[in-house]
Amino acid sequence: MIGPIDLPQPPLPRRARIAVTLGDPSGIGPEITAKLLSNPANRERADIFLLADNSELRSAIEDAGGVHVSISPDSPGPHGIQVLDDNSATQYPSTRGEVSKASGGRAIHQLKRALGLVQAGEIDAIVFAPLNKSSLKLAGMTEEDELRWFANQLDFTGVTSEINIAGPLWTARVTSHIGVEEVARRITKESTLKAIELLHRLRWESGIESPRLGVCALNPHNGENGAFGRQEIEHIRPAVSAAVEKGIDVQGPFPCDTIFLKRQHFDGIVTMYHDQGQIAMKLLSFDGGVTVQGGLPIPVATPAHGTAFDIAGKNLAGVTSVQNAFDVAVTMAERRIRKEAGLVPESVSVPVKNGACVAAARVEVLNTSCC
Repeated sequence: MIGPIDLPQPPLPRRARIAVTLGDPSGIGPEITAKLLSNPANRERADIFLLADNSELRSAIEDAGGVHVSISPDSPGPHGIQVLDDNSATQYPSTRGEVSKASGGRAIHQLKRALGLVQAGEIDAIVFAPLNKSSLKLAGMTEEDELRWFANQLDFTGVTSEINIAGPLWTARVTSHIGVEEVARRITKESTLKAIELLHRLRWESGIESPRLGVCALNPHNGENGAFGRQEIEHIRPAVSAAVEKGIDVQGPFPCDTIFLKRQHFDGIVTMYHDQGQIAMKLLSFDGGVTVQGGLPIPVATPAHGTAFDIAGKNLAGVTSVQNAFDVAVTMAERRIRKEAGLVPESVSVPVKNGACVAAARVEVLNTSCC
């Protein structure tokens, strides 16, 4: 899922500790989590804590066709996962395949437990199975999305962005879950620069020593020199220039209808609004996509797909996206562990490779658009 790391990595001082939750119990989350946990390679790579009752795990294993999940009665390790059972499942009676307050409440309960482990310094990353926004709202979640909920729970006020991943390509957004009529007003030099800087840092944390970034235009044909809007001239291009001055390898803005066709030029693309990137990313990797709750104090990853109520309990759900989410979370956690131990330097911005010649070549390649 993650592209090759540029430089050899020093040995880890300790194993990464990953908290896993089943997501919405009415969907496919329990099934795909059981399949994930049955893979011994995942236990070899990290210490896994499952936040679920044992009864829920047994049901999940049955939904997954009877896979074998090794459980450790004590601490987790290569020999087994540890189930953090608080005997609370009966407080949230839910029905498979249905939106409900109980299902949303169960998902929130376990995520809060995971965040408690974060605050206690006992885990390094969270992986959660798919959630259902309607159930979450019924259970009392008032935030516009899970990312803002996580930030509020952690009292985190820094820059955040939902990060979407398809194979080696990552995208960040300047705006996210807002109405289209609000998007243009939210596109500023400052907001665009923050999104560029965040994606640069997260790609570094994922193992790319010198991330190459591209930035989307907002308007058709890159604004056509101001004929279709001035956001590119007054905000996006100045933000790109400011990022380059800080040493970030970033180019743009480029027309959004062609930039993804040239994705091999980039490790990450900054988009201006939700569907500008999401349509492209889901076409590229709907079955394997990952969402990272970017910018939080700890890596948090989840499959990019939904709860799939229509196939819940039928052993039809694929494990690819949740496996990719696990891989991303472990990689980012390991990078942070090495950083905390002083084994890797801070994220270092570097000048654009080969200077203006490369930049000009990339502009020539990318700055085209169909009508």
